[in-house]
Amino acid sequence: MTRPEWTPAVNVIEHDNNYEIEVAAPGLKKEDFNVEVENGVLTITGKAREEDEERRKHYTRREFNMRSFSHSFTLPQDVVHDDVAAKYEEGILRLMLKRTERKLPPKKKVLIK
Repeated sequence: MTRPEWTPAVNVIEHDNNYEIEVAAPGLKKEDFNVEVENGVLTITGKAREEDEERRKHYTRREFNMRSFSHSFTLPQDVVHDDVAAKYEEGILRLMLKRTERKLPPKKKVLIK
């Protein structure tokens, strides 16, 4: 029997120079994650490790949610795709996505006829 999909809680924070994405995924190790950027889409996957059968049969109640997941985000146009940093600590995966400098078009006066 396969477990249903699970999506961890995610925060997306917009800063002046970057975007920060926080993924709540306690119980995993940094090796359990895969982060990719392709064609303007950021994909984060996490693979939960299965416990051995001997440990599983001793539970009388089990509510911890330890499942694999995949979460994709369409990136804004101002994200620099090859400048993404990731760090995992205390159950939170943090991604920092650098933003390009916003350039507004020059002001143009419109003539009224």
